[in-house]
Amino acid sequence: MSSVVPLYDLSPLWRLMLVGLLLALGPLAWVGWRNRHATPLRRRHALTLLTLFLTFDLVLFGAFTRLTDSGLGCPDWPGCYGQASPLGAYADIAAAQSALPSGPVTHGKAWVEMVHRYLATGVGVLILVLAALGWKDRFKRGPARQSHLISPWWPTLTLVWVCLQGAFGALTVTMKLFPAIVTLHLLGGLVLLALLCLQAVRYAQLEGSALPIAISPGLRRLLALCLALLTVQVALGGWVSTNYAVLACTDFPMCQGSWWPAMNFEQGFELWRELGRSGSGTAISFAALTAIHYVHRLMAFPLLALLGLLAWQLNRVPLLRSQSRWIAALTGLQLVTGLGNVVLDWPLLAAVLHTGGAGALVVVLTWAAAASRTYALAPAALASSAARRPA
Repeated sequence: MSSVVPLYDLSPLWRLMLVGLLLALGPLAWVGWRNRHATPLRRRHALTLLTLFLTFDLVLFGAFTRLTDSGLGCPDWPGCYGQASPLGAYADIAAAQSALPSGPVTHGKAWVEMVHRYLATGVGVLILVLAALGWKDRFKRGPARQSHLISPWWPTLTLVWVCLQGAFGALTVTMKLFPAIVTLHLLGGLVLLALLCLQAVRYAQLEGSALPIAISPGLRRLLALCLALLTVQVALGGWVSTNYAVLACTDFPMCQGSWWPAMNFEQGFELWRELGRSGSGTAISFAALTAIHYVHRLMAFPLLALLGLLAWQLNRVPLLRSQSRWIAALTGLQLVTGLGNVVLDWPLLAAVLHTGGAGALVVVLTWAAAASRTYALAPAALASSAARRPA
């Protein structure tokens, strides 16, 4: 094996793209067959929902990749030692694993990393199809006849964002798990979920399967506040995970037997630095890891309280009771899995579920916010609204 592996080797790129296309053909065929007698609007809605679901799965698998230390299972990008799969890189992986059995490169970790890349490419193809269909309708029908569709700029923005996510994925590998890059990669995945969720809600309203829901200005502000604080908390949680600071506190509610343990905030929240190092190159201190962990824990208390209040308030809105129950259940899941990570020594299942719960909360809160907006409805939605209106 060569002692130096090129960080970027684009030779397997077209084969990876082919794998992504083949993976995307399954969902595309399933949506087409299930909705073969449906309207184009319904098919577009179904494809957006399925892409949202698969993107959520991708976020979960990304968490699994990170938490199993598989992020450097293939030390180059986009392939694995210049190959499209770990099978072609078997000798290189075996040599690296033999030299360092507990190191970042093993056969298992290489497969986890490459499967993550395959899934990401497949999701990218589905988003590309959504953008292409949007522009096809735009050119076919003209801007004046687009009242029953969403703007093609929405799926186009989503496509640009997924390409940006791919770039962050590449930097995650080539910059050796740089904490700021890995955290931004996680946040980017949640933004991708929100973008797809907004489009799914819009399609549902246009086809008449969901109606805009009136909520009070106060409830709208509470919803916006919860979304903002959730974003901050996810960023803090990503910072905890990417710096491996989960086990800096292994007791609860105190930390290291104290309500205010020794902490180094300046070093802990120095954003641009290598993993495990300060900006000056010295090893990061345990007090810095404690600060990272404890800030995330402190932020959890007001956020959990506000999410509980939001669930209670949304339960008073009949058409948002489903979202209310989801918020309550996911808030409980976050509490349980967060505590489990601390007191049970960071078990893999709890850690993956904690990331999944955060992603699901982003989807549910975005759904509630989008569903309570007022759009110009299509005729089908207006007819449905009239039919549901009491005489």
